[in-house]
Amino acid sequence: MKTVSEIKAELETVTEEELEELIAKYRQDGRAGVRRLAESAQKKLAKLEAERKRMWQMTGYEREYAYLGRICGIDEAGRGPLAGPVVAGAVILPADQPILWLNDSKQLSARRREELYDVIMEKAVAVGVGYASPARIDEINILQATYEAMREAVAGLRVSPQALLNDAVKIPGIDLPQIPIIRGDAKSASIAAASIVAKVTRDRLMVEYDKIMPQYGFASNKGYGSPSHIEALKKYGPSPIHRATFITHFVGEGKNE
Repeated sequence: MKTVSEIKAELETVTEEELEELIAKYRQDGRAGVRRLAESAQKKLAKLEAERKRMWQMTGYEREYAYLGRICGIDEAGRGPLAGPVVAGAVILPADQPILWLNDSKQLSARRREELYDVIMEKAVAVGVGYASPARIDEINILQATYEAMREAVAGLRVSPQALLNDAVKIPGIDLPQIPIIRGDAKSASIAAASIVAKVTRDRLMVEYDKIMPQYGFASNKGYGSPSHIEALKKYGPSPIHRATFITHFVGEGKNE
């Protein structure tokens, strides 16, 4: 007879089909600990089923516009920070392999974003990333810089998209059908995937900047205007990656040193 620990390990490693059979089997076990494991496994299955239904809803736009061809989701990260680039992600997801747990990157924990980033990079048909530097943001404004980063992300796809699902905007300079969706990162799997790619890419970059300029706390604030970041900005002045046009309230004209 298997021990409770052995049964726990078994339930955690089998396929879903096998899990259903084991749940039925272990629910009849005379040991209360085993029955609790079976109940926990049943809840896990129910959670997965609920997530599949949610993701079916999240792929509604992809199915609606599938007649246009390959659908690409577009989103950005970093429009609001005082420092660092704005980063755009472009993702074409496979139609036949839904990725569970996709959502607006802001609604996910950092750990979940990192996990999903790896899954996206492995399973996506294509992923593109675009950047606009702080200097470029100052030069042409944040909205135009965001569009520029989005165009770069689309151009970087190794497979050409045939239609774009965008988070709320229509990108000028792209001659493809575009469908802007308000709060699209919470409604479209493709846009959610793009938001995760953009967010993780930018966050990793800000962590690297923190190693060079630790006084600003970029690893924790990611360039956003936290109280400690603003205090450091006033104390040390702007860094080369601060956006001069974003920090005039804190350091006069915001000339980068």
